[in-house]
Amino acid sequence: MVKGSGKKRAVALRYDAQHDAAPKVVAKGEGILAERIIQLAREAGVPLREDSDLVEILSRIELNKEIPPETYLVIAEILSWVYRLNEKAGNETGSP
Repeated sequence: MVKGSGKKRAVALRYDAQHDAAPKVVAKGEGILAERIIQLAREAGVPLREDSDLVEILSRIELNKEIPPETYLVIAEILSWVYRLNEKAGNETGSP
């Protein structure tokens, strides 16, 4: 989940390495819709990252479409960040 600063905007990505060639945009919105997307992500324990430039780029992608190759590097950085968060959370709870 990526959210922008300033005017509320949010874009949610999904990536299933077994089925997807690249992450897909699965939700996006502004204002109240962005707030709801963010709320649902928090309730589901989905990590949030604030990056208005990335939200600007990702919001141009149609729903359920894979991200374009030119965004792979930045998305790889976000996935690495998520993996580190998950690893840290696992270490704090004693999970393997």
